[in-house]
Amino acid sequence: MKIHEKYILRCIQVAKNGLGSTFPNPMVGSVVVHDNEIIGEGFTSPFGGPHAEVNAINSVKNKALLSEATLYVTLEPCSHHGKTPPCADLIIEHNIPHVVIGLLDPHIKVAGNGIKKLQNAGCQVVVNVLENECRDHHKRFLTFHEQKRPFIILKWAETADGFLAPEQSLREEEPTPYWITNVQSRQLVHKWRSEEQAILVGTHTVLKDNPKLNVRSWHGKSPTRIIIDRNLKVGSDFHVMDGSTQTIVLTQIEHSKRYVPGIEYEVIDFSKNVALQICEVLYRHNILSVIIEGGSKTLQMFLDNDIWDEARVFKGASRFGKGLQAPMIHSLPVLKKSILTDTLFIYNNV
Repeated sequence: MKIHEKYILRCIQVAKNGLGSTFPNPMVGSVVVHDNEIIGEGFTSPFGGPHAEVNAINSVKNKALLSEATLYVTLEPCSHHGKTPPCADLIIEHNIPHVVIGLLDPHIKVAGNGIKKLQNAGCQVVVNVLENECRDHHKRFLTFHEQKRPFIILKWAETADGFLAPEQSLREEEPTPYWITNVQSRQLVHKWRSEEQAILVGTHTVLKDNPKLNVRSWHGKSPTRIIIDRNLKVGSDFHVMDGSTQTIVLTQIEHSKRYVPGIEYEVIDFSKNVALQICEVLYRHNILSVIIEGGSKTLQMFLDNDIWDEARVFKGASRFGKGLQAPMIHSLPVLKKSILTDTLFIYNNV
């Protein structure tokens, strides 16, 4: 393995420590190398805190070594003032002579300016090392800035015979919860929630299941809740309206007197493409990623419009015989994994 690739891979590993906490900033990783030895490393702090390069430089005990070191980073150092000063300025201030970058930053305020600033200061810059790996790592940030929408993950669980939920008559006969997946799979879903910026469901899912849509079986921040509620059928007594985390309701009702205090509302036109309008709303709210957990109509809407990036599908061991049919994906999974009695399939929309 080439030396630059070795350290960019380490940057990607370090960066994953920021998964779920850096939004709307990208989860960047950085390492500082002197004489083929890592002397500092860091990842992006929660939003408003220091960036990866700052944390990596600050972690170096002997700052005198920086003038002979190489800084590696997954994404181009910023060159503008935001919540924090430009990372490029700090690199220049410490006279770091070599910078190796995995990927150019597509953000309009950066977009090559960070590299120019470094080069103008006499720094030797190498770009696009392990570019594909860095693109995959920064897929949420890149989708948001290049496609002007969040990275979209579809998630559902289906029975061995392909149903999302049992027929209503079965629920009436036996009104107990109909779990499709096991405890370990359900815990994994909470881990996923902690890693994404938002979670989205439709009206039917809320009315039927009264979900909390938060993180309970894992450590991490609960995602912003996005609820599709065309006619405001979801009352203030439902869990999603408890104000415990940011919640945005997408509706056609413009009468603010019907709005629940503490909840944000966005009016969209349900006679037009709803999936596209949802993407536009989430983009306006600076939401880089969303996990769509249902129901069937909502999932199918994004599949039919081909507006999705990844699908995570659990197949449980139970059978319903009849009920609500699960969506269909007409492609091969990129990953198949057993979780005790369940099987997880991962699909990429390429």
